[in-house]
Amino acid sequence: MAQVLEFKLPDLGEGLTEAEIVRWLVAVGDVVAIDQPVVEVETAKAMVEVPCPYGGVVTARYGEEGTELPVGAPLLTVAVGASEPAAGPPADSGTGTGAEGVPAAGSGPAETSGNVLVGYGTGAPAARRRRVRPATVVAAAPAAPAAPVALADPLPTAAPAAAAAPAPERSGPVPVISPLVRRLARQNGLDLRALDGSGRDGLILRCDVEQAIERIEQQAARTAAPSAPASPSASASPTTASGAVTERVPLRGVRGAVADKLSRSRREIPEATCWVDADATELLAARAAANAAGGPKISLIALLARICTAALARFPELNSTVDMEAREIVRLRDVHLGFAAQTDRGLVVPVVRDARNRSAESLSAEFARLTEAGRTGKLTPGDLTGGTFTLNNYGVFGVDGSTPIINHPEAAMLGVGRIVAKPWVHQGELAVRQVVQLSLTFDHRVCDGGTAGGFLRYVADCVEQPAVLLRTL
Repeated sequence: MAQVLEFKLPDLGEGLTEAEIVRWLVAVGDVVAIDQPVVEVETAKAMVEVPCPYGGVVTARYGEEGTELPVGAPLLTVAVGASEPAAGPPADSGTGTGAEGVPAAGSGPAETSGNVLVGYGTGAPAARRRRVRPATVVAAAPAAPAAPVALADPLPTAAPAAAAAPAPERSGPVPVISPLVRRLARQNGLDLRALDGSGRDGLILRCDVEQAIERIEQQAARTAAPSAPASPSASASPTTASGAVTERVPLRGVRGAVADKLSRSRREIPEATCWVDADATELLAARAAANAAGGPKISLIALLARICTAALARFPELNSTVDMEAREIVRLRDVHLGFAAQTDRGLVVPVVRDARNRSAESLSAEFARLTEAGRTGKLTPGDLTGGTFTLNNYGVFGVDGSTPIINHPEAAMLGVGRIVAKPWVHQGELAVRQVVQLSLTFDHRVCDGGTAGGFLRYVADCVEQPAVLLRTL
């Protein structure tokens, strides 16, 4: 007899609580091997393939592409030890015994790999198990159908109680897993006890809260429509005065993570910016000479990164973070250099590990690898976390300067504008030189303007006279 096991969305680490299904890699009825990737999901950090720790036949998939699931929600069920698809998924999503006495996920002795993602594993803590609604409410729902159904909802839904029966007054814990769902409801003044969850066992999902908010907004729009003024005004309605429907873009995934991080940075960090123009003619000439000598090509951003690490060795205050709870400035020994990269998924900041100990050739290779991974959507959570200082080359957008927002919880960011031919006084004479604007945005809690100015001036000196770097090599 086949053992039907339920595979739930694992904890992907880095404090992530949910993920969006981007692409299913298997279909119902497919045979999967242990550790075979079954679904591609997008988190606020990266896009990753999730391998299934069970081998067998896929009997059900929970969620369509584009659906957002909380950590711990079922992804799929697998019939282990069967050559044919099983009759249906287990009725119970928790541990213990499922339909017809079949043990649910984690309760039987079935062989698994123990792996889900590199560095995380399948050993999810018991505290992440789903809460269930009170027994009096659950008992009102009829048994689940025996055959698998093509799922249009994120999770299978329990059948409603008889229409004639009055709705019982809710008590006990609210069936919500995701803290983001709770926060969304709290921000919009919704009572979660008044909502009927569309998830298994009445679990309230994010889509339930969003639909309730939309209903409230539509009701408010209908109520306000007769007395609406003729002139345009701010309104909660998604319809403008001319009747055109505006677009609502969900702040989720990478875009949502960027919004949260930048908002937190502006709230918490008292930032200041200083800038200087520098003659980059000699730096460009040095790069051209190095590449002409043969060997791997050296990128301009790699030379700028090498200059940054040398400057941080002189001004370590800027390679730090602030612990406000302990009221301490934490200076960091290693330099993990982040660099801002624009991708189809939005702005990401991959991190070059141990940048201080890398040569220009090594930095060029690592920048190229991370840029390609970002372009193809293959950056891992480890590639996007742990930075201590950020290099932002916004010159690729054809702009001269910027005052960027610091990548929280770092303390500084160096911005590099476009390099453009300008008239410049060189050796006492007016000449056309390649000029770049450098800007430093820094956390004023970690240092004063003198330190920030010294750092930026050293970077500019190295750009104008690359031989200055020889003192630190």
